[in-house]
Amino acid sequence: MQSFRRFDRSTTLFVGLLVVSFLLATFDVRSQGEGVGNVMRDGAQSLFSPLQDFAVAVTRPLVGFVDGVSNIAGLRDENERLQERVIELEALVGDAEQLERRVEELERSLGLDPPDDLAAVSARITALGNSAFDQVRFIDKGSEAGIVKGQAVIDENGLVGRIDFVSNDSARVRLITDPQSGVGVRDVATNETGWVEGQGLDFPQLKMFNAVEEVTAGDRLFTAGGRYPPGILVGTVRSTAESEAGFALITDVVPAIELSRLDYVKVIVGWSPLDADVDDTGTVTTTTEPPSGPAEVEGQ
Repeated sequence: MQSFRRFDRSTTLFVGLLVVSFLLATFDVRSQGEGVGNVMRDGAQSLFSPLQDFAVAVTRPLVGFVDGVSNIAGLRDENERLQERVIELEALVGDAEQLERRVEELERSLGLDPPDDLAAVSARITALGNSAFDQVRFIDKGSEAGIVKGQAVIDENGLVGRIDFVSNDSARVRLITDPQSGVGVRDVATNETGWVEGQGLDFPQLKMFNAVEEVTAGDRLFTAGGRYPPGILVGTVRSTAESEAGFALITDVVPAIELSRLDYVKVIVGWSPLDADVDDTGTVTTTTEPPSGPAEVEGQ
């Protein structure tokens, strides 16, 4: 029995090997000489190709998502960098525009011809008064530049005010809006003369005591001489008015100057200070009080 079993095993193994050899030979013949290795490789590729395609199809969106996230982060950084650059350029543009405006103001001031070709000195506003109630400005020129008390100050728009205190390298200008200021004027439309008095933060007032004709809104008022050289624009009549029996003609005046935009001015040094210190009634006026402490002009 043991011999028979041993025979059966050997026979079975032999037959199995014979069958495998026959199959490999047949497979090799069908492969037309490509060899068993090539055929098996091709078979493996055929088997795993769908799996590879599936893996690519699954991983491609994931790879794209990761790349997209990386691109978004890069774009965000680039956007922040561009925004910072835009802010820098806007600041440069603002500085350039401010410089251009100052150059234009200086050119207008330098090109301004005082009445009767009187000599003038260009100066710049360096400080304001201590508060909005102080209708004064300080300039960066003084006695060393030939400026003395009483001289008229103008800009490209018209009469600014009058020098009332001078040091070596600075001076104080009392504006025409100051309650202590008064300007003799002439209405060019009617040739009537009157007096413009400052009212602080309110509009200056025009007063005519013997006016025959009414004044009309828009009438231009020029200095009539006296403490200021004649022919300087002071402002325009704000409201039409006429005199009444026993009363003076009184109306508001819109100043020619723009107080909030004052920067460069000219001091008329060719006008005699003696003439400038005599008002329209012939009374000599003097100003001896020291200047109040200035408040620096922002941005100067």
